[in-house]
Amino acid sequence: MKRILSCLLLVCLLLAGCAAEQGGTSGGTSVTPEDIGATDLLKPIKKEEVIVTGVERPYEALMTSLGLRMFQETLKADPDGENKLISPLSVLYAMAMVSNGGDDVEALKAYWGYDLFHINEYMYEYMSKLPVGEKYKLQLANSIWFTEDERFTVNREFLQKVKNYYDADAYQAPFDEETCKDINEWVELKTDGMIKDILDQIPYDAVMYLVNTLAFEAEWLSTYEEAQVREGVFTKADGKEQTVDFMYDSVGYYFEDEKATGFMRYYSGMKYAFVAMLPKEGVTPEEYIASLDGNALHTMLKNPQITSVVTSIPVFEAEYDLNLREVLDSADYPVNGSFSGVGISAEGPITIGRVLHKTYIQVGPQGTKAGAATVVEMLAEGVEDIEQEKPKEVHLDRPFVYMIIDCENAVPLFIGVQNNVGK
Repeated sequence: MKRILSCLLLVCLLLAGCAAEQGGTSGGTSVTPEDIGATDLLKPIKKEEVIVTGVERPYEALMTSLGLRMFQETLKADPDGENKLISPLSVLYAMAMVSNGGDDVEALKAYWGYDLFHINEYMYEYMSKLPVGEKYKLQLANSIWFTEDERFTVNREFLQKVKNYYDADAYQAPFDEETCKDINEWVELKTDGMIKDILDQIPYDAVMYLVNTLAFEAEWLSTYEEAQVREGVFTKADGKEQTVDFMYDSVGYYFEDEKATGFMRYYSGMKYAFVAMLPKEGVTPEEYIASLDGNALHTMLKNPQITSVVTSIPVFEAEYDLNLREVLDSADYPVNGSFSGVGISAEGPITIGRVLHKTYIQVGPQGTKAGAATVVEMLAEGVEDIEQEKPKEVHLDRPFVYMIIDCENAVPLFIGVQNNVGK
């Protein structure tokens, strides 16, 4: 079959980090804005004022439901029993931006539950109201890179919309080795040196990249003292035991449903939190996730029980990668539709190819750092109250489910299952 124009349209990176005690690797970056050789074409383009309608809509419950379903489909697509971790927020921001170039408006509306105008409003407002404090932050940045080659003509209305709602930079570049270097340096700059060399090369038929970075940094509200960290035994999914460091503490927020018990531990500022759910004996994390309903999960996250909980969290790190195209298709995102709204190719309508997603998390006594990257590849058509009672206890000494959530909205930034700890 004739190979026709393909383009990597969207690279959505999400990186979250704090100065965790174990293995912190960020160390800042020496990259400066002057190191990026390309010229931002949208600087002279005025960002048009966005007036949010203010109509109350259950967007947060929608985001939680979409994120949960995405993780459920991920576990179906990759059922090998290993550790899994995705960033729903990263993927949803990526797909919201690319949706603005989609032709099948009704299919997109069916997926999102609302028309794109209101989804863009929500994404804009969410970005503009991100809480930032001395010991915690969540920051987003966006950019578009498209080729100087005449074979592709970018849609200026698409650029303006992404500028308005996502405050994107835009660069027209020769798509050579220097452009590859520029994109990597832009990413490194926006993530404070935590993600480097994300792009190894720019293939001949690439015509556009849309890059999103999200940086999260947070210390625990109460960091663990040395005496609270000691060795313990973690029993893996296969029954084998591991000796690892555990962090012990009591917290005041508890969850329980028919199949699991859990807790919530705040990060500094109490704007973000770590949530863990330990399935009951005989229930795997994968089975527990499959049993969850998005609206019920959102309600649970918004309403933890106030009671004392003795907890232990293993010191752990995990990383994961997967092509999410099948996952999104199973979750009813119209990946087979046309997306010619991003630009025009002489080779035909533009469609989605691969949707690559990579994540990393590290949880330690000082806090948490986690990261994710989402790459959406676009192809031209032709290429396919506290009671005084005995404290409850939740010890994460066997496979568990965990999340990092935005507390105000109860929206998961990350969802994962940890079936083993350590090397």
